[in-house]
Amino acid sequence: MLTNFVWNLISHAMQTSRQKEIVEAALELISAKGIQGLTIKNLSNEIGISEPAIYRHFESKVHILMAILDVFKQNTEGMFREELDRDLPAMEKISLLFARNFDAFSHSPSLVPVIFSEELFRSEPGLVEKVYEIIGRNLNALIKIIEEGQKNNEIRNDVEASQLAVIIMGSLRLFVKKWQYSGYSFDIKKEGKKLIKSLKKLIHKGIFTEEE
Repeated sequence: MLTNFVWNLISHAMQTSRQKEIVEAALELISAKGIQGLTIKNLSNEIGISEPAIYRHFESKVHILMAILDVFKQNTEGMFREELDRDLPAMEKISLLFARNFDAFSHSPSLVPVIFSEELFRSEPGLVEKVYEIIGRNLNALIKIIEEGQKNNEIRNDVEASQLAVIIMGSLRLFVKKWQYSGYSFDIKKEGKKLIKSLKKLIHKGIFTEEE
């Protein structure tokens, strides 16, 4: 079963109880069988309702995936918005953003194959556009945090903020994909702290101490 953490995200994003049930079942199927296992027939068997009943709530499998992406979009946008508004040093904001992302994925590994499977979406422009929108919004928010850190002489300014943001986001993506391909075999939150520490060493302006 999905955790209460993920169920709360779905509940805030969906309009009807049946939509919530369908999205929850879709994530369960993806977790068990991979994204290829998400079919209307499998969903029908999983929930115990007819395929036409599912189509009354979602036009197609693509629309279900769009709904899942919307769940992730709302969650990550909320994270970035909260960190942007915090009265904290930029480095601390970036650390908290990473930690919160790792926490979200640890609660729901089934989100990973959807969020990071753009190659499977090439035949569906709407899905590609949705993922691109999520990446773009998060990247722009991260750039603002980095620019703030550069302005405060906290983050190195010999590299453009946009380039540092790509390095950071790329590291996050590769790290999460490694976790996925390992069969979620390591503690993403524990190992994620090591990644955060390494990234801080790369972007921090000045001397980085072990206590930071």
